[in-house]
Amino acid sequence: MKIRNWFKIRIIIFVIFLLLSILWIHPKLDTEGAAIIGVQENSSAYDAGVRRLENINPVDREVIKAVNNYEIKTLKDYVDALEKVNVNETLRIKTDAKEYVMLRAGEDIGISVGEVAGTNIRKGLDLQGGTRVILKPAEKLSDEQFDVLINTMNNRLNFYGLKDIKVRDAKDLFGERFIVVEVAGASKEDVKELVASQGKFEAKIGNNTAFTGDIAGDRDIVFVCRNDGRCSGIKTCEENNGGQVCQFEFAIKLSQNAAERHAELTKDLEINLSLGGKGVLSEKLDFYLDGNVYDSLYIGADLKGKQAIDIAISGSGVGVTAEEAFNDANKNMNKLQTILETGSLPTTLEIVELKSISPMLGAAFVNNTIKIGLFGLLGVAVFIFIIYRNLKIAIPMVINSAAEIFIIIGIAAVSKQNLDLAAIAGIIAAVGTGFDDLIVISDEATRKDVSYIRGWKEKVKNAFFVIFVAFATAVASMIPLFWAGVGLFTGFAVTTIIGVTVGVFITRPAYAAIVEELYRED
Repeated sequence: MKIRNWFKIRIIIFVIFLLLSILWIHPKLDTEGAAIIGVQENSSAYDAGVRRLENINPVDREVIKAVNNYEIKTLKDYVDALEKVNVNETLRIKTDAKEYVMLRAGEDIGISVGEVAGTNIRKGLDLQGGTRVILKPAEKLSDEQFDVLINTMNNRLNFYGLKDIKVRDAKDLFGERFIVVEVAGASKEDVKELVASQGKFEAKIGNNTAFTGDIAGDRDIVFVCRNDGRCSGIKTCEENNGGQVCQFEFAIKLSQNAAERHAELTKDLEINLSLGGKGVLSEKLDFYLDGNVYDSLYIGADLKGKQAIDIAISGSGVGVTAEEAFNDANKNMNKLQTILETGSLPTTLEIVELKSISPMLGAAFVNNTIKIGLFGLLGVAVFIFIIYRNLKIAIPMVINSAAEIFIIIGIAAVSKQNLDLAAIAGIIAAVGTGFDDLIVISDEATRKDVSYIRGWKEKVKNAFFVIFVAFATAVASMIPLFWAGVGLFTGFAVTTIIGVTVGVFITRPAYAAIVEELYRED
């Protein structure tokens, strides 16, 4: 009676975890629309109340269903709908949660969108495409400085408008610290420019600093105009040396201290005549970015000794065509605005590794992984049947292993673990180890040697002794991988540990119970 009760308990635990895995994975049938992945601060959307919730499950992201009564089913529908709304016109965005009303102040309303997730499974960089950068600080940082570095980098990437950003601290086996940045759907160039440069901005009059972009202490720059055509945008585009050059300009506001510094630095300067015949001061206002001159502006004679609060920052973009020059100027303006908003990093950074994977290649990885997994299960099923020539062994073994994969993925989903190629390899390793354990159980169950007659309870005990030893060895061998390769093998280690744990405590006992029921001697 006790054995029968124990059989029921093991099966019930197995079924409960299968049902929980369905809940954790949360398959979603309606995947039409455009999911809100990121929202820029100080944008039209942000001012209207649109927010991106951190660490939210993929299927719980807010989904845009209509823009000004134009139904949104795909990402292209969303882009087409926005193109129909001009700057300074009212924009109504209806989501599956609420409706937002805003004035379109600029070309970019501040929302980053992506495909609507069909499950809570989080794809890693290898499967969804994007860029990974491993960075090493040029100098040793304290824990507090490392926190500032990570927060500044996060803010910089978010302000720039990139989506699905992951910035984390990592250590190698020797305790050396690194920064790992993963950005979905971004090019190498975008990420490299933003994370590899310190972003130290200075404005100098002669050899004296008028103001900086640092955020430590009292900020010199208190406002940066962004996404507002009234004080930010591309001003002119013209031909130059067979190509095109576009000039951008955006306004900033200085703090009172910075304005007083400007007045002090300009009060003794001489007044000269510019090419246009207007009076300008003898020194220019030079903008430096990471030690290099970014641009220079004349200072009007009327600003001599005055506390200038409103300053115009300018720059340019070049291209073969006007469109290329416009896009380059817009990109450069966005980068400079981002740096001024978020401040400079506490140290320079060295790129250790820069890797980019296209979304198409990531989709191919997913399809190939599914195919290989199915062929693998089929191959193992045929092999097991050839060995045992008994469907009572082969069918439960394959079902058990398939269920094990499902439960592992469910636990990965609820624990917000990314599934990348390393994690998938960990699942394969865990399930492969599981087949060894299932064979041990099957061998013990089907042993008929009369000189080795034992009760079923003793057979299972002997089989699970071998299984627990293998389990302990597998877990112990995975622990160093949490630090190896700057944490890039963490997914492999985590899913392998989850897999062998699920196997030992959930699926193997359930399989043993099934085999017991099939072979139990009356």
